[in-house]
Amino acid sequence: MIKATIPVEEAQRLQALVRLEILDSGSEPLFDAITRLAARLYKTDISTISLIDANRQWFKACVGLNTRETAREPAFCGYAITQKDVMIVHDALDDQRFWDNPFVTGPPFIRFYAGAPLVTSDGYAVGTLCVIDREPRAPGSIDRHALKELAGITIGLIEKRLENRLLAERLRRANVNAAALG
Repeated sequence: MIKATIPVEEAQRLQALVRLEILDSGSEPLFDAITRLAARLYKTDISTISLIDANRQWFKACVGLNTRETAREPAFCGYAITQKDVMIVHDALDDQRFWDNPFVTGPPFIRFYAGAPLVTSDGYAVGTLCVIDREPRAPGSIDRHALKELAGITIGLIEKRLENRLLAERLRRANVNAAALG
């Protein structure tokens, strides 16, 4: 297995991920719906919204897997965050980066992977929206643009989620101050 390169701006990327306040948060219907939609759209067994921290891949939402996280090193998404565009692996057994990957040779037996980076408004890829299958796919069998658009919607929701939480906190503080004055 060839290890994924660590992005040059890794420290800033990790800070951006922490600022989003999403790691280890609970399930949320909108994110669950996106993974179900992606799996249905691409007719895959697995779809995830993966966030990549320093040591792990954590799933905000997933379809087809019974785990919430994996180690970062073998994660296909660790490679995808270093790409500017959608990363597609048509057959992992024929790809020198992945043919001996434990996720290829063992559960979940990945053969096909397509992952679109989740890029924050300040330019950091914090994770991916991906679709995964246990069967290889022919080149041209996936609409890169639609996956990239779904990833854009996903990161937009993640950033809006933080914005709404911060706004609610400011309103709560304003109400507490107003109550104390009046």
